[in-house]
Amino acid sequence: MTDKSISNRVLEFDNNDLLPLLFGEHNAHLGYLENKLDITIADRGNTLTLSGGKQAVKTAEHVLKSLWQKLDENQNIGIAEIDAAIRFIEEDKKNGTSFNKKANQKNKKNGSEILIKTKKKDVAPRSPNQATYIEAIQNNELVFGLGPAGTGKTYLAVAVGVSMYLEGKVEKLVFCRPALEAGEKLGFLPGDMQEKVDPYLRPIYDAMHDMMPWDTIMSKIESGDIEIAPLAFMRGRTLSNAFVILDEAQNTTPTQMKMILTRMGESSRMVITGDITQTDLPNGVKSGLRDATEILEGEDGIAFITFENKDVVRHPLVSKIINAYDRHK
Repeated sequence: MTDKSISNRVLEFDNNDLLPLLFGEHNAHLGYLENKLDITIADRGNTLTLSGGKQAVKTAEHVLKSLWQKLDENQNIGIAEIDAAIRFIEEDKKNGTSFNKKANQKNKKNGSEILIKTKKKDVAPRSPNQATYIEAIQNNELVFGLGPAGTGKTYLAVAVGVSMYLEGKVEKLVFCRPALEAGEKLGFLPGDMQEKVDPYLRPIYDAMHDMMPWDTIMSKIESGDIEIAPLAFMRGRTLSNAFVILDEAQNTTPTQMKMILTRMGESSRMVITGDITQTDLPNGVKSGLRDATEILEGEDGIAFITFENKDVVRHPLVSKIINAYDRHK
């Protein structure tokens, strides 16, 4: 049932230096919030007047206060942060949690209290599932992040790994992927081995570059503190005091998955990410990711976090595309 009751709410902000950042260029943030929630926002000096449906106005008030808090803590805000705040509010409503500050302080998945600090930027969750995922990585030695593309599975894992490395909690970062179609047949590609595998590991390089200066990444790779390599390079090794990420794990075979899982050494953490529905394995070959979830789910010390289409944090069309494909299937 649609809430047709009209509500008005006046918000006043006490730092004029932050107002342009809150409003956005040419009031873009306010305009986006108006369209998203079907409300009107009138600005006059440091005062905003919100008008519209009661629940929509209440949501907008909470979003604006959340954004203001981020700005007050020297964090950047944009459209993505508006969408993130709305996601958390919708989850609160679904769980019957009040919007008030005291309730949010009790809500571990609020997101505003979870911040990953890296050299170049601070990374915050943009959905309740992302908040749960970050906490799971921080509190468990082995975590499986499952779900569609664009939900932040790899990006957030890299962020936590970089943060733990910078804090001295691990001595090494190891990132790997099955190259090509899980069989890792690289010989036909031109160039040396590094040139052959770099295109398939580029998403990890991109995530790393968001969090560390490029020259730092290169120096750490040269020193061996950071290793980015195809899955096949992990055979026969013991990865101790390391943060390990296996990305695109749906393209492993059960044998490959068992191999990487048994590489864990003393004081290591491992994150396995992938989308079981997007395997490139030949017909009839079972995905090692699916196999591992069936075998390991329920084991103590292993966390499984499953993302949904609503957790997609890329362009809004990505979520629509995924839903359309799901309906077509």
